[in-house]
Parts: sequence; C-alpha cells; structure tokens
Amino acid sequence: MEDFPVSVDFLKQVPLPSNLFFLTYLLLFLQHEEANSEEVKVIGPGESILAIVGEEVDFPCQLSPLLDAEDMEIHWFQSQPSDVVHLYKGRQELFDRQMAQFQNRTKLVTTEISSGKVVLLLRSVVPSDEGLYGCSFLSNNFSGEAIWELEVAGLGSDPHIYIEGFKEGGIQMRCTSNGWYPKPKVQWRDHQGQCLPLESEVITQDVKGLFNLETSVVVQGEAHRNMSCSIQSPLLIQKKEFVVQIAEKLKKQTKKEQEKLQTELDWRRTEGQAEWRAAQQYAVDVTLDATTAHPSLEVSKDAKSVSSRPAVPILADGCPQRFTEQTCVLSRERFSTGCHYWEVHVGRRSRWFLGACLATVQRSGPARLSPAGGYWVMGLWNSCEYFVLDPHRVALTLRVPPRRVGIFLDCEAGKLSFFNVSDGSHIFTFTDTFSGALCAYFRPRAHDGGEHPDPLTICSWPARGTCIPEENDLDCLLQPYDPLDTDLGLW
Repeated sequence: MEDFPVSVDFLKQVPLPSNLFFLTYLLLFLQHEEANSEEVKVIGPGESILAIVGEEVDFPCQLSPLLDAEDMEIHWFQSQPSDVVHLYKGRQELFDRQMAQFQNRTKLVTTEISSGKVVLLLRSVVPSDEGLYGCSFLSNNFSGEAIWELEVAGLGSDPHIYIEGFKEGGIQMRCTSNGWYPKPKVQWRDHQGQCLPLESEVITQDVKGLFNLETSVVVQGEAHRNMSCSIQSPLLIQKKEFVVQIAEKLKKQTKKEQEKLQTELDWRRTEGQAEWRAAQQYAVDVTLDATTAHPSLEVSKDAKSVSSRPAVPILADGCPQRFTEQTCVLSRERFSTGCHYWEVHVGRRSRWFLGACLATVQRSGPARLSPAGGYWVMGLWNSCEYFVLDPHRVALTLRVPPRRVGIFLDCEAGKLSFFNVSDGSHIFTFTDTFSGALCAYFRPRAHDGGEHPDPLTICSWPARGTCIPEENDLDCLLQPYDPLDTDLGLW
C-alpha cells in the first residue's frame, strides 16, 4: 500500500463512510504510523563499560529497528555534543572538529553501516578518557542519541618490597608499586592473614594520571612469617600481591650487629642508589633479535629471554657441530643518541656476559670482548668471579651477588654503567667514544651442569625484584615465599 499523509482536518472534510470496517482499518493505520515514528532509537554499548589503561575500547552504536545510516550524520561526543570524539558526515570522516586528546586515536568501522551498525575504536586508553560519552544519529526525519559512562582502570606493577632497617625493636619494611588507576588500596598482612597497621603511606599521581604508591610497616616477632603486601584497584577483581619471608638469622641479630648492618645499608643506599635511581628514568623496552642468536641459543617467543640449548647439535658423521660465531644474541633496538636503561634478570646462573656492542661488530671468529673490539661487557665465571675487560681482565669485588643487573647507556657522554639491582649499588662504568649505534648484548654461556640454569631475561618495567639470601646482606635476607619449597627450613 502506498503511504500518504492523513490529518484530522482532512477527516473533517471527507464524509465518513458508513462501513464500520473501513473506519476501524483507518484508525489502526494511523496508530501504526505513529508507533513506527516512536520506535526508532539509538542503542549504545550500555550504561557503563570498563576500559584498561593502554588497551583499546569499542563504542558500538546502532539503530533499532535497523535502518540504512550511510547518509546520516553520526557523532560521538564526550560529556556534551560540542566535545567531539569522532564525526561521520556526508559519507566521510571529518577530523577538523575532533578534540585534541582523541586525534590519531580513533578508528571508525563502517562495514555494517547500511544496516545501521557502526563501531568506534578508541586506542591507548588513558585515565583522562573516563567520563560520559554519547553517540547520535541525525537525518532529515530522525534524530536520536545514546549515553553511557566509560570507567578506566589500570593494573599497576608487581609490588616490590625492601627492608628499610631496624626500628622500634622491629624491622621496617617498605612496599612500592607504580602505574595504578584509580587510586589503589594497599594492605600488609602477617602469616595469619591479619592486617598490619601502616606506618606510612604516600600515593602520588604522575603526569599520565597514574598513581604510584609507597607504604611502610614496622613488624614485630611472629609477624615476620610469610608477610605480604597486596595492592588492588577498586574497579578490578585482580590484585597484585608479593609474599616474603625474612630469614631467621636477621631476627636473631644482636643490637650491635643490627647497628652495623643498618649503617652499611644506609651508606650503600645513599651512595649507590642515587645514581641508580637517576638512571631508571631512562628505562626503555628492550627485546631480543632472534635472527642474531647463535644456533646453540634459544630465544623465547616474547623475545625477552635467552638460554642455552640442552645439547650441542650432532652432525651426520656423529661429531658435535662446531660454530664460528659467538654464542650471543643482540637486541632489536639500536642506540645512537640519548640515554637508555634496561634490566636483566640473571638469577643464579653461574656464567654470563651482559652489556653492549657496536651494531656493526664482527661476531664470527675469535671474539675480543673489550672496547677495542667494539664490546663493553661485564661477566661472571663459574659463580665466583665477576669481571670486565677494559681492555684487560679486571676483577670486580661485589659484596652482594646480583640477581638482576641494571645497564645504563649514555651515548653522548660515552658511558656504559652496570648496577646491582639487588642492593642498588654501582658496579662499574666504561667511559669511551662510541663510533656507531650500539645494541644490547646477551651471552648466557654454555650450561656448566650447575643446579640453576636460569635464562637471561629482560625485565619488564617496572620490574619485580628477585633476591636470594646471602650471608650478612640485609636486603637479600628478604626472599619470595613459596609454600611448596620445603628446603627453606627457616621456621
């Protein structure tokens, strides 16, 4: 049936037929037309959606019933229509009215626009993106909009626990973590799950809107057992928790021994950590280039770890295959300007080399791992000797064996520094003139049959500490708790 306009005046001018059926039909027709005009509406993502910091979020919008929206104006906005997030008009996207904070971060998916369905993708979510959003459809005979709220949450780094020293007859502990949103909640618990009172709590917000926290407690007696620091965002189910034990020998220190350890700890942190902390502001994401890896090395799928293969390949004649290249792997990244910092977890591996080398260095044939050969590295041999080649072998005396090594490169200053992340101390600095771009250098060395064939792993940033108890070392009397570990024998 062809549509035609009908008004009340028209009905007054036209005599009504006596046929009751026709009148009933006409009334039903008018009611149907009125219902159709009211039923078209815009459906958005819902009342509220949650996005994760750094990830992508979808804003789907559609018409109901489904209508062709290809010639409509479709407009996403924040808080009010004048705050344009994305605009589609005249069958094209218009960016001249888009708010600055959303530029180069939105993508419109129009594959189903003829059915009234569109999706806006917002990349790299940040805390300032939270708030009310809306999408509106506008045509010559229809307009409508949907409103929803975007909540933003950021899951921060794993807690990092430090021993501050002795205080008020107990041990002062500090817990730090970065990158949370919104403001997180932190709890310290003892081995019985009871909450411990906070000595201090400082939560700051960085320029990106993310929260960084630092909190401390003073624990006494049995509270030392299986202590934990847990942090949780109020919007997320997940929480980050780190459980530790403190070695029995630390609790049994005499007052004189405590004072001696405290003095040494304070000095070490004051002198060494200042330089180390300054280097951390230049942290970069470093990954391994598997194409540069020696055949006897195995690079993980995420390009963050490298380890020695369990056996040397055997040739068809039954003899072990011999290689002419160094058993190392380089980073994908090339550094020629600026400052750069990265950390490598070496665990308890007994042999390794770390550092940097020229990207153009020749890696075949005998290696000369010294600045003269284009290498700036430090190493460990058979768990007992740390050294650098500068250009000759220089032995290093490290009071605390590093389980994680920090490396800081200052290209303009011509410096490559190594830090012991286990206690924040400075190890060694090369000073030289770099003749070209540098790569990070990793050489796990062949496994020596020891008990700990740990891989070399590039730490994510911020990274969680790994500490193994060492004699008379205060920080390293702190260790992760493993309920399945029956060899600790501390309690």
